[in-house]
Amino acid sequence: MHRRTRRTLFIVAAVLILLAAAVFLRSKAPPEAARLLPESDGILYINFKPLRGFMSKGIKPPRRVPEYQQFVDATGIDWERDLDEAAIALHRMKDPNGPNGPVAYSMVLVGKLTGARLNGWLEAHATSQETYAGHTVYSVPSEGRMVRVAQIGYDMVAVSNYPTTEMIHSMLDRHRTAALPFAGSTLLAQHYHEVPLLSLAWGVGQIALPFGERGAISVFGLELPLKADSTIVASVRWTGSLRLRVEEIAKDEQIAGEQAAQLGTLVTVARGFTAPLGENKANDGLKELLKTAEVTQKRNRVVVTAALTPGLLGGLMADEPVAPETPMTPDASK
Repeated sequence: MHRRTRRTLFIVAAVLILLAAAVFLRSKAPPEAARLLPESDGILYINFKPLRGFMSKGIKPPRRVPEYQQFVDATGIDWERDLDEAAIALHRMKDPNGPNGPVAYSMVLVGKLTGARLNGWLEAHATSQETYAGHTVYSVPSEGRMVRVAQIGYDMVAVSNYPTTEMIHSMLDRHRTAALPFAGSTLLAQHYHEVPLLSLAWGVGQIALPFGERGAISVFGLELPLKADSTIVASVRWTGSLRLRVEEIAKDEQIAGEQAAQLGTLVTVARGFTAPLGENKANDGLKELLKTAEVTQKRNRVVVTAALTPGLLGGLMADEPVAPETPMTPDASK
C-alpha cells in the first residue's frame, strides 16, 4: 500500500475514533441545562418532552389564573406547551424564616421560550437591568423576592431568585464552557454517575428541601423518617412503564437499617389508609404506587422503588390553577 494512502487511512481512523469517543462521553455527560447550574445543595432535572406525552392521556389541562394568561398573551410562551427541559438548583437559606424563605432557586429552562416578545415583557416588568458576560440580566420583583432573568441562547433562559446576583452570574459564566461534556457543579460531579441511564427526571443532593417542614419531609401528608438535608439520588425512567427510584445515602449502615424498617412500616400503613378511597385516576395512581412500592437496604443506602401512572402525576396538578411563582418561571415548588 502506498505510503500516502496508509497515512490517509490512519488519519481517517483516528478521526473516527475521536468522534466515537466524543459521542460516548456526551452520552454519559449530564444534560447541558444541568451543567450550567451554579453550586447548590440540590439539583432537579426534568425532560418534559416524553413526560408530556405520557401525562397528557386523559388529563384535562389545568386552569389558568388571569396573570398567567396575560403573560401567555404578551410573550406567546405557554409553559405547558413550550417548556422542554428544566434544570433547577436548590439553595438552602441560612435563615429559613427570613424574607427569602427556606430555599432559593436557580433554573435553566430550555424550549421555545426566547425572543423579542419576551424581552419586551421583561423590560416592561423589570425594576432594573444590567449587562453581564454579553447578556442582559433583568431583575423582576415577585412576591417579595427579586427574580433575575437572562436569555442565554436561542432556546435557553436562566432564572434565579437567589438574594444576590452571584448565581445568575455563575450560570452565565458556565455558559461559556457549556461544550465541555463534564463541566458543571461539584454536586453534579459527585452524584450524576449514580443516576440511572435514560432517566426522564432525576434529582441529586438535598432535593427534599422544598418538601421539608420543621426539618422533616412530608409527602401526600405523610411525614417520612428522613431529614430534609438527606443526600438523595432519585430518578424516574421508562422501562415499559414509569418507574420511580429514590435512594437515600445514610450516615452508616445501622441508620439505614432503621430508616428502611420505618419506611416499610409507613408504606404498609399508607396502603391501609388509601384502600377506602374512592375510584379516580389520582387515587388509583396513589394506590398503584403504594402497591408496587418496595423498600430495600444496601449497606448505608435505603432504596425505594415504585410505579408511577399518568393518573397520579396528572392528579397532582389537575385541580390546581396554573399560578407560577412569577409569570416568568414555572412554580419550582411543585
